[in-house]
Formats: sequence, C-alpha cells, structure tokens
Amino acid sequence: MRAVDATAGSNRTGETSQTLDRGLRLLHLVADTPAGLTVSEAAHQLGVGRAAVYRLVGPLTGHGMLRRGGDGRLRIGAGVLHLARRAQPLLAEGAMPALRRLAEQAGATAHLTVVDGGEGVALAVVEPSWTSFHVAYRTGARHPLDRGAAGRAILAGRSGAADPVSSSGELESGAYGVAAPVLGVPGLEASVGVVALAPLDVALVGPQVQAAATAVAATLR
Repeated sequence: MRAVDATAGSNRTGETSQTLDRGLRLLHLVADTPAGLTVSEAAHQLGVGRAAVYRLVGPLTGHGMLRRGGDGRLRIGAGVLHLARRAQPLLAEGAMPALRRLAEQAGATAHLTVVDGGEGVALAVVEPSWTSFHVAYRTGARHPLDRGAAGRAILAGRSGAADPVSSSGELESGAYGVAAPVLGVPGLEASVGVVALAPLDVALVGPQVQAAATAVAATLR
C-alpha cells in the first residue's frame, strides 16, 4: 500500500484558499480606488510582497477582472462589469416580493436602485395595482447619487445610516420620494424607495420603506 501524505494535501488546500482570499481582497481594493493602485500600493495594503501581487495580477488580468493602464496602475477590468450585468437580473428577481408589498402598502411606485458607473440606476420597478394615478418610473433610469431620495439614501448608507431619506422635485418636478439604503450585502450599494405624485407621509411611509430595504438585504445575503 502507498502511504498518503494528508498533511501535504491539507497544506495545498490552505494555500489555495489563501490565494483566493488575497485575489478577492485585491479586487475589492482596486474597485474602491477609482484612480487605480500600483503593485507596491496593493502589496502594502494587502500586507504581502510585490511578488505575491504579481502572481495574483496575472490570472486576474487574464480573465479580464483587472487591467493595467499605461501608467502601470491596476484598475477594474471589463470582466467585472460582465459579471455584474449577469448578476443584475438575479438581484431584481430577489427584490421583487418586497417591492410588490411596498408598492401596495404605500400606494406608490416602488423601486430598487443600485450604483452603476457612479450613478444610481433603477434595477427593478413595481407599480401599485389599486391607485388611479401613479408615477411611471422606467427600469434603467439613471440619475446622480446626490439628487433624489434613492441616490442620497445610498450615500447615507455608506456611513452606515439606515434612516429613510425624502426628496421633493429633485429629479422631476411634482415627484416625491422616500428611500432607505440596503445594508449588509457585501459588494452591493443600493436603496429601496417609493416615488409618488403627491407628498408622502414620511412618518408612515418611512418605516415601510425601511422594512422593505431590510427584507431585500436578507434575501440577497
């Protein structure tokens, strides 16, 4: 019988897990640094040597997850965008039950807004079934993050704030919004909100929006 070195196998598994962890941490570091990172900067932040970073960069650039610009800095590659686009329908599908409940409760158009390219984009929209008039909010609509309840809720969520945010006519005259950030989902910056043609009672609608955001976060974790 041939002896099997279980220790060697365990060590290889541990090394593979450590490499994967470092690769994912490198992707997050680069994604959080729009200006890009040098290999030296990435090595310092990861707490590893430059050689270890070069070993990570090779496969990640080969798969389009990272790219090196003419200045030598590492930036996110188009492969990440491809994965993100593939994930968006899954995010929308997971959020739909909570959005439907919210639209019916609030009597207003409910939406899930995510960050894409530094803007807020409406990923999923649900209109209430029982109202005579409501806002027709288009899926895919984009807006600056610093305008409108949905974008400002996302910005507030970056500091951990979970309170609902309201807006009036910031994106469209006569439209009123309330939104709350979706917190606790790694890699996702998003908000859940409602938009209506009449002023919304934040004391009433705010908790409904916040509960929907919490439900969406629980579904997507």
